[in-house]
Amino acid sequence: MTNTNRVLFLCTGNYYRSRYAEEIFNHRVALDGLGWRAFSRAVAEQLSPQNVGPISPHALEALRAKGIPPGGAARNPVLCTLDDFAQAERIVALKDAEHRPMITQRFAGAAHRVDYWDVDDIEYLDPRTALGKIDELVGLLIGSLPIRGR
Repeated sequence: MTNTNRVLFLCTGNYYRSRYAEEIFNHRVALDGLGWRAFSRAVAEQLSPQNVGPISPHALEALRAKGIPPGGAARNPVLCTLDDFAQAERIVALKDAEHRPMITQRFAGAAHRVDYWDVDDIEYLDPRTALGKIDELVGLLIGSLPIRGR
């Protein structure tokens, strides 16, 4: 599969931050007809049994508050593979200090392709603030994308 016009969002468990970023991104680019699509994955070696359900209730609540139907809400978290990197034109990890070591260890050959944001997980930053940061950063990312035809 080609990596054209695909963004990969990465976080530890593919449950909260990366899933929210994926949903917000896909909603915004669809509204604007930009021809891009996001998907998300977990960079941890295994999924956390502490995550209940397919997606964080905080992410779902924030999406619903914005009137955004979460297209991937029924999908369970997915562990990242090297093939996921090959399928993406842009790759974003949600927290540099948290994710860079995992990505470097698990995906050393592709680690140079990752852009890092600085959005803390729920135990360090309240969901409203964290998800607001993701909203802002997704907007900046969309504004930086090469859009065919402009």
